[in-house]
Amino acid sequence: MNRQDYRREAHRAADWSADYLETVESLPVRPSLAPGAVAARLPAAPPEEAEPMDAIFADLDAVIVPGMTHWQHPRFFAYFPANSSPPSVIAETITATIAAQCMLWQTSPAATELETRVLDWLRGMIGLPDGFHGVIQDSASGATLAALLAAREKALSGGGNRDGLAAHAPVRVYASAHAHSSIDKAVRIAGIGDANLVRVPVAGPRFAMDTAALEAAILADRAAGLVPAAIVACLGGTSVGACDDVAAVADVAERHGLYLHVDAAWAGSAMICPEFRGFMAGAERADSLVLNPHKWLFTNFDLSAHYVKDPAALTDALSLKPDYLRTLGADGQVDYSDWSVPLGRRFRALKLWFVIRAYGVARLREMIRAHVRLAEEIAGWIADAPDFELVTPPMLSLFSFRYAPAGASDLDALNARLIERINADGRIYLTQTRHEGRFVIRFQVGQTTTERRHVAEAWAVIREIAHGLEAG
Repeated sequence: MNRQDYRREAHRAADWSADYLETVESLPVRPSLAPGAVAARLPAAPPEEAEPMDAIFADLDAVIVPGMTHWQHPRFFAYFPANSSPPSVIAETITATIAAQCMLWQTSPAATELETRVLDWLRGMIGLPDGFHGVIQDSASGATLAALLAAREKALSGGGNRDGLAAHAPVRVYASAHAHSSIDKAVRIAGIGDANLVRVPVAGPRFAMDTAALEAAILADRAAGLVPAAIVACLGGTSVGACDDVAAVADVAERHGLYLHVDAAWAGSAMICPEFRGFMAGAERADSLVLNPHKWLFTNFDLSAHYVKDPAALTDALSLKPDYLRTLGADGQVDYSDWSVPLGRRFRALKLWFVIRAYGVARLREMIRAHVRLAEEIAGWIADAPDFELVTPPMLSLFSFRYAPAGASDLDALNARLIERINADGRIYLTQTRHEGRFVIRFQVGQTTTERRHVAEAWAVIREIAHGLEAG
């Protein structure tokens, strides 16, 4: 493709993108396809000769788009959002065009220095103090892994990297029963092991970690010759939005010298609104915190903001610097590859810079507040409906409910059938969880273009399909 062809096709791609965003609301949120349906329409072997872009775009429309779950659909109420925005998409296009490998300061000085500055902006926006330093990770899973590696090496005085974990007593990590499965994955990858992740019970209306049980577990482990290393506090858990009392957890961490990591992957973006910051009280005492602008700050995946109080704890655990990666004659530079598991790094900071500048902090706050208001409104409708039950009230823009008509004998099975029918219908998309032994349906509001009418349509669809089921 020459430059003239590229210019023409890039304009076509921009027009295609704009058309998609204008019309995505008319599509089913999730396709009703059997596994293998898309693969059956794809050739088994690649073409030997170049194919025209007309044919490629035609297949994009005919094969790929109908097989996609449309995360930018305004009636997407499943999981957590992976929302985007036009400024973010434009910046991602520019990032792809520049195609820089931003592993070191010298490989792209502007990328490194913009990352530092834009994460300083975001730190101030959410109310973290100046003592925290930010780095962009690919996801909260990557940030949590990096944090636990730092905690492991701090607890072992660098011995894990130096000697291997087999040379030391087992390291222990503590998290609530509501903490995300990324913590489980991180302890596996870090060599800590499933058996050394201690799940602490929760209590109270926010399903917060029981700090008395936490402290008892730490004392028992230490007495048994184990090595308590880290606590992961939850701020807005995936299941029903559980929130630990971070200040109380920080008290325990400080008493016992443990590393404290706060997982605020979803809810952290809402902390740009001062009225929500009570949820993160105590986070300023943590060693690290992660939030995902790619979830609820209108910046397309992937971009996770990882804040640390002591960068040396990360770099001591993660940095390797062979001669061919050293920067000569530039003292004081930051090489963010030393702060992350991967060596290679994309220029992710550009899209967050575009989003913050294109909207302004005031508008971003209002967009999040609007989502919270909409979740509270539909939760109220559900609570008032005689044949529905609001199981957990809104935590920001997330709540859970279930269909509970009089006389129904197996509500778990009934609600499983309900959500299957809802998602097969395609007008809205919801996901489920289990809460206190019950099958419940989650509902979260967070897609960029969702309006009140979309939430009202969702409630109408839920009632229509629920009333069409045979109760029992």
